Amino acid sequence: SQHWTEAAISSGKAVLKFAYKIDMSERKILIVDDIADTGKSIITARKFIEKNWNPAEIRIATMQWIPKTCEIKPDFYIDEVKEWIWYQYPWTRLEDTTQFLRRMLREEGKEKKVWSYDEIIKKFIEWYGINVGEWYFKAAIAALVEEGSLSIKEENGKKVYYVVTN
Repeated sequence: SQHWTEAAISSGKAVLKFAYKIDMSERKILIVDDIADTGKSIITARKFIEKNWNPAEIRIATMQWIPKTCEIKPDFYIDEVKEWIWYQYPWTRLEDTTQFLRRMLREEGKEKKVWSYDEIIKKFIEWYGINVGEWYFKAAIAALVEEGSLSIKEENGKKVYYVVTN
């Protein structure tokens, strides 16, 4: 399940992506998540499993647990995080970079419609204080072009990106 509509922005409600039903009678279930930050996705998954899978036992494991903002405490965790910070994992980095770029360009695009690649990267680092690396920047920009948030044109032998506003 998930409840983040955009990187670092909670929708407030968790939803199950794949609500399939299986019989797990008399079985022990371990729900594993990368982080327990609000706990909403874990709570949603647990309730669904309890209701539809009929397990003998359910336990929860995460890598990080943020007790200050989380509604539950996992049975197992590696790190207890004292203050909420945005964690980036290898499996979420491209999606997060794309969402951060989209948000930045949506705001900055109100004033500036045409961007060079270097300007996008410089502004991203200015906004977020991180350099995610060329591969992630290029892949995220390509994703924004594919979805229609950016368009590319060739001007004077160089690519320029136009922020598409609806």
